[in-house]
Formats: sequence, C-alpha cells, structure tokens
Amino acid sequence: MTIAVGVALSVTSCSGDDKESDESKQSSTPAASTAESSKPSASSDPQAADKRDVLAAYRAYWGEQVKAYSKANVEATDLDKYASADALGRARSDVLSLQKAGVVAKGAPVNHPEVTALDMDRKVPRATVTDCLDVSKWTRVKEKTGETVPSPKGQLKKYTATINTEKWGKQWMILKVTPKPRSC
Repeated sequence: MTIAVGVALSVTSCSGDDKESDESKQSSTPAASTAESSKPSASSDPQAADKRDVLAAYRAYWGEQVKAYSKANVEATDLDKYASADALGRARSDVLSLQKAGVVAKGAPVNHPEVTALDMDRKVPRATVTDCLDVSKWTRVKEKTGETVPSPKGQLKKYTATINTEKWGKQWMILKVTPKPRSC
C-alpha cells in the first residue's frame, strides 16, 4: 500500500544516497527538528530579520504538519495559519489518505532550511526556501497495531525541496513545497 505522508514522505521512485549524517538526528520534541546554521548579523545582512521570520513560519508549518500526521487529523492544529494554496491542500489530502488507511506518522523529519531568495520590494513580498529534508526517522505505522508500514520502494530518505512563500500582512505563508527527486 503506497500512502504519501506529506511532502516529506511522498518522494518516491528516486535513487540517491540515503546515508544519514551525524547532524541529522531527530529532535526530542514533536515538531520537526531543524539544524541551525550560522546566522548573519544584521550589519552583514540587511534582510536577516526578514529571513528569520520566513524560517520561523516554515518551521511552524512543519511543526503543525507533524502534529496533523501523528493523529491523521488536521483538527486541533494551526496548519492553516502557516500554509495555504497547494501546501495546505497537499497536507489535507495526505491526512485524508492516512485516515482512510488507518495509518499515522511517528517521529519527525529533520530539516535544514535556508532562505535562498527574498524580495521584500513587491506589493506582496515573496521568499524561496531551499530545504534538505531527512525523513528517515519519520515513519508510518498502523494506528491500531503500531505496526510499521514500509516505505514505497525507491523512496529517498533525504532529499531537497523548494518552498515558495508570501508575506500576507505580518504572516509568512507557505504556498507550495516542491520536492526534488535527488538526495541532498
């Protein structure tokens, strides 16, 4: 049975290096773990505060997505506070697939996001995030028995994704997450 669990668990039929590194260990919190990169100081990067805000919204999106998939239910999450359009639709669709199959997700992905483009001069500011997602510790299990559901053959456990965001008022919204069929 092939069920996609979010963007992170839906990249299939790809080949690549799935080796884990020491830096991609799972966090003890239920939200997705994120490797901290060195942040440029405000003096060296005039957009540092905006980039931090984008990444904070992206991390919150993942935290809410992990909650939703762990219960196979978007109720009692704030997913719609951080995601809209394709990103929200995909998450809801994945949760519905989990519900129908009686499956939930355990653990959390580890991600390494970086803002790779930021345009604050637009009427609706935009940002692009590039992330290296490690889903090796985010597994699917049958809700009633706890039995692990195998990953689809050829699914990468670590891969890149491009994330499109916009700032709506004071809130950054995740609009689209595009997984890339290659390891990172």
